[in-house]
Amino acid sequence: MTAVRSTTVIPARAAWSAVVRAGESLTLTDLHGNQAVDFLVYDAHDTSVRYSAPDTLQAQGSIFLTTGSVLMSGEHTPLMTVTEDTCGRHDTLGGACSKESNTLRYGHHTWSQHACVDNFLAEGARHGLGKRDLVSNINWYMNVPVEKDGTLGIVDGLSAPGLKVTLRAETDVLVLVSNCPQINNPCNGFDPTEVEATISEAGR
Repeated sequence: MTAVRSTTVIPARAAWSAVVRAGESLTLTDLHGNQAVDFLVYDAHDTSVRYSAPDTLQAQGSIFLTTGSVLMSGEHTPLMTVTEDTCGRHDTLGGACSKESNTLRYGHHTWSQHACVDNFLAEGARHGLGKRDLVSNINWYMNVPVEKDGTLGIVDGLSAPGLKVTLRAETDVLVLVSNCPQINNPCNGFDPTEVEATISEAGR
């Protein structure tokens, strides 16, 4: 049986980060259901090598991620591979909420609300990362359908309590997580909740 190296419950609205070594697996579990988990990944030894949405989508030929999807860097090298997915719908287009986007979409009264960009900046700073190091991110469990005319929607998620996604590190990686604090659209069911992050040793 594969040994668990660490398990962390990430509080609602909080940030988290970790280095996942090559061959190890990271499992993100939606403990209460319908909770978006914003996610960035970097090469742990050279953070200029980082997740690229265009390279990832081009490589797999789909805008949605699921089992078998490979998260590619801007150098078109693999960073992590989805090895298990019990939800089946994850977003690559919606991006991270910010104070600016909240104001634009939902009104100036939302300016003071915490957002994923704040989480990424605060957590990234612990690893020497700044605003220029933020790129388009993955939103695990977030349901962003694309209409025939190209319109994006943010609608109720398809997740449920206990559903999970597991990723194997293809090289040593640094992952940043923002357990999304958004309360103005259905991505979190208007009620952000905690999620669990488990790192398992190589061999899973």
